[in-house]
Amino acid sequence: MEPSTEKAVAVLTTATNAKASDIFIVAGLPLTYKVNGVLHSVGERLMPNTTELLIREIYALTDGRPIEPFLASGDDDFSFALPGLSRYRVSTYKQRGSLAAVIRIIAFELPDPNQLGIPQSVLNLTSFTKGMILVTGPAGSGKSTTLACLVERINSTRQDHIITLEDPLEFLHRHKKSIVSQREISTDTSNYLTALRAALRQSPDVILLGEMRDHETIQTAMTAAETGHLVLSSLHTIGAANTISRIIDAFDPSQQRQIAIQLSMILRAVVSQQLVPTIDGTMVPAFEIMIMTPAISNLIRDNKTHQIEGMIYTSAKDDMLSMDSSLLQLYKARRITADTALCYCTNPEMLKKRL
Repeated sequence: MEPSTEKAVAVLTTATNAKASDIFIVAGLPLTYKVNGVLHSVGERLMPNTTELLIREIYALTDGRPIEPFLASGDDDFSFALPGLSRYRVSTYKQRGSLAAVIRIIAFELPDPNQLGIPQSVLNLTSFTKGMILVTGPAGSGKSTTLACLVERINSTRQDHIITLEDPLEFLHRHKKSIVSQREISTDTSNYLTALRAALRQSPDVILLGEMRDHETIQTAMTAAETGHLVLSSLHTIGAANTISRIIDAFDPSQQRQIAIQLSMILRAVVSQQLVPTIDGTMVPAFEIMIMTPAISNLIRDNKTHQIEGMIYTSAKDDMLSMDSSLLQLYKARRITADTALCYCTNPEMLKKRL
């Protein structure tokens, strides 16, 4: 190892061994790790020259990624791996004129869905062969991990061509029963829209779209789902009703009716998740699972998305789950406190009665 990357490697090794999820390198603060949702500071306050040194060392650890574009623009996103240690997703940025970075730690091994607490009904969504499945939730709630588990399940059980479009690549998939082509935005292709349009000519069965960022990408993804592909994607929304409204609202009012009809036909499921703190100081995911039924399809078509939440809540289907029921299950299993359940729920009045 070159001596010029010593400090960065030490920081990454310490954080990985401490099972941290994120590392924060910001001038004016000590080096900070996030473990189970709690921030831990290590050592002295960092000066701007120290953060710059560390960030230059991190660039030196990538396979020749130049730092100059970042110094010019003030923002950069990339990922890299340290053999035998872990993969890292890095977001570098400038703040108050100094260089800063937030680094997400990603394990090499794909996580075991059972250990993570991902319900079987989420994994069963891989039985769909066409249409759209969305995984939603706030930043850092484990959407990418859930999507990676779905891709892994398809990869292990079906003979498909899976194309993933990610910015940047997180989990690396080996070819098992399926062929997995993983493309990183800005490294392998210029942007999501170009990559998605190209993917349709690459004989895919399954397309994983890291994020639906604008109406053009959403439109193309919906067309892909309509033409017999299975499209997996994520959005930063909480709850199925909000997710559907967000997609429809991304379009001009003149197009919204058409989009609602299209969505009612192609959407297969919306999984919303959030990470909640447990009694023993770790984090556990809570899920809302909406599976498309003829009744929900009609609500989307008739612009009554606000009624979807109630329908999930009262559904007798085994694979439907409301966020509050998920929190209630965690509370009954003595994983979380009643206060935590009420803090993260969607309907505190109702949940209070059930608790």
